[in-house]
Amino acid sequence: MNMAVIDASGQVLGRFSSVVAKRLLEGEDIIVVNAEKALVTGSRESIFEEFEWRRDVGSQRKGPYYPRTPDRILKRAVRGMLPHKRPRGMDALRKLKVFIALPEEYADKKLERIAEASQVTSESFVTLEEIAKHLGAKF
Repeated sequence: MNMAVIDASGQVLGRFSSVVAKRLLEGEDIIVVNAEKALVTGSRESIFEEFEWRRDVGSQRKGPYYPRTPDRILKRAVRGMLPHKRPRGMDALRKLKVFIALPEEYADKKLERIAEASQVTSESFVTLEEIAKHLGAKF
């Protein structure tokens, strides 16, 4: 079984998600840890405004339903880069597990980092933890 444990701390969310999605489509099982430490670049106000809009758009009955917790926000970002309505994308998404912090069962594993996602080009960024707290998540 081809499995990778990837550390999301200090990684830019969009770049990180695209690399993870590509590897999932290739059939790899991926476990992402420290989801709350992933970064979203841009001004704080515009980021918070965008995520609030995503939570408020639609209706409670019909959706779209947008997550509040960091692990689910990251999984949703990866899902957006997969053909998740097709069998191939569904299978790929099932191979992804995302965790807040580092679970004990993966503490002894070697954590991978994605080089392309580590390069923060912007001076202003927000962590997924800050976004989640702004949205009212309790974790």
